[in-house]
Amino acid sequence: MKIGIVGSGNMGRSLGILWAEQGHEVFFGSRNAEKGKATAEFAGRGTQGGTNEEAAAFADVILWTARNVMPKHLLSHPEVLASKIIIDCNNQDIPEGFAYPPIVESLAEKLAQDVPQARVVKAFNTMAQEVFELAPEPLKNYGVSVFVAGDDEQAKKIVMGLAQEIGFSPVDCGILRNARLVEGLGDFIRLIIGCQKQGVYATISVNVLPSTSGQRLGGRQTSSLN
Repeated sequence: MKIGIVGSGNMGRSLGILWAEQGHEVFFGSRNAEKGKATAEFAGRGTQGGTNEEAAAFADVILWTARNVMPKHLLSHPEVLASKIIIDCNNQDIPEGFAYPPIVESLAEKLAQDVPQARVVKAFNTMAQEVFELAPEPLKNYGVSVFVAGDDEQAKKIVMGLAQEIGFSPVDCGILRNARLVEGLGDFIRLIIGCQKQGVYATISVNVLPSTSGQRLGGRQTSSLN
C-alpha cells in the first residue's frame, strides 16, 4: 500500500517507519523538502521523502499530522486528496489548566469538510509517540486500543488493518461524528500523562469481561425517577 506522511514530525516519522517495516511504500512529506528527504534517509527501507505536496500525490492512504491545518491552507492542489483515505491523528492544543471547552466539532470533521471528496478516518490520537517505539513487539501483548471513527466503512477497515499490523487492537467507534468523543479521550490521556504524571506509556486497552448471571447484586434493573 502507498502511504504518504503529511508532516514528518514525531508521530509521522514513527508510524511511517512502522508501516515501512511491514512492507508498505512510504513517502515522508514536509513543508521543507529537505526535511522529508532526511526523514526518509533515516527511515531507510526504500522510503522516499520530499514535500507534503509530493506525499499527498504519491499515496493512497495519507497520515495527516498537521494539527488544525486544513488542506486548502497547506496544499496548492488539495483536490489531489479526492477519494483517498486520510487518517487524522491530531488533538487540539492543550489549554491552560487542561480546561477544554466542549467538542462540538472534531478536527477530523473539519478536515472532512475541507476535502469532502476524501475519506477521513480518525485514529492514533490516544497515545504518546513513545508507545510506538514498542510496536509491534512487545506492544501486541498489551492489547493497546486504537479508536477508529469514520463514515466510510471500507476506509475504516483499511485503517484498522494498518493499526493491527503494527501491534495495536483496533476498536470500531462508528461514524466520523464520534471523533468528537475519540478526541476527548485523547485529551483525557494527555491529562493522565501530564497533570497526573502517569508517564508517556499510559494507554487504554478495551477489554470484554466474562458475562455473569447478574443475580448476586440484583442485576441491571430499569431506572426509575420514583
